[in-house]
Amino acid sequence: MFLILLQYIRPVAAVEHYMEQHRAFLDKFYKSGQFILAGRRKPKSGGLIICKASSRKEVEQIMTEDPLDKYQLALYEIIEFEPTSYVNELQSYLS
Repeated sequence: MFLILLQYIRPVAAVEHYMEQHRAFLDKFYKSGQFILAGRRKPKSGGLIICKASSRKEVEQIMTEDPLDKYQLALYEIIEFEPTSYVNELQSYLS
């Protein structure tokens, strides 16, 4: 599993211009089963994504499709982690 932290590097107004395309990007990977959760940071300075992928390289490839990356609006920190405890409802996402 991977936690992807996004940090906006341009004004929020510039980011908002591409938010519809960013949501379409998220939807694509929700449908593939790779994205489990995404949300905005508070205050509005970026976001985060929890991603199921086989490797960091796969995550890096996925993120190249994000309009926020294509238009150099955000920086990404990718953190690999191994879930060791969780609520039962998440079991199907983790196996």
